[in-house]
Amino acid sequence: MKTQGSSQPRWPVKYTFAQLKHITRSFSVKLGTGGYGAVYRGQLPGGSNVLVAVKLLTNKKGRGEDFENEVTTISRASHFNIISLLGYCLEGSHRALVYEYMQNGSLNLYTFGSIDSVETKQLHWQKLYEIVVGVARGIDYLYTGCRTQILHFDIKPENILLDQNMCLKISDFGLAKLCKKKGNRGHYFWCTRHYWVYGTRSVFKTIWKTKQQI
Repeated sequence: MKTQGSSQPRWPVKYTFAQLKHITRSFSVKLGTGGYGAVYRGQLPGGSNVLVAVKLLTNKKGRGEDFENEVTTISRASHFNIISLLGYCLEGSHRALVYEYMQNGSLNLYTFGSIDSVETKQLHWQKLYEIVVGVARGIDYLYTGCRTQILHFDIKPENILLDQNMCLKISDFGLAKLCKKKGNRGHYFWCTRHYWVYGTRSVFKTIWKTKQQI
């Protein structure tokens, strides 16, 4: 599979923690909490009206230099089905990532009935097919199309986000190296035997499991 949809990466902006507090209005609108930390809605300054999602990382690991190196790797991932990293914060004990904002939330809200039936009906069979193909393309790009291979370790509906046009983007990739997480990296069923024996995993098994979830 070719890396269809890739584009030129943008360099992430480094923010101070005070700037993040201003962007998020003191972290007043919480979008959710995942295995790596809480996510808050924000708006970039300067009258741009650009909404962003700010993830405050918990259980950080590694040195500041290691963090910036991993941020650089993540920022180089540029694909239609991969969420864009717009900025980051590394200040004292504070570490955060700033992503593009995805208006329609995560796939699990639609597949598990957390949203009213009218919106859930948007996921007709054609859209489900497009989601499966999009996930496959995004994972293939992370595994084979990036300058540095990125293993996701935690593909699940919560990490598949939908924009205003219901186009999907994969999120939370590359975070396993930035934060500690209880248990194994990712869920057992996402891992092939090859991963447990040799420390790698199969893109085909990940894609298959995503299809099963949908």
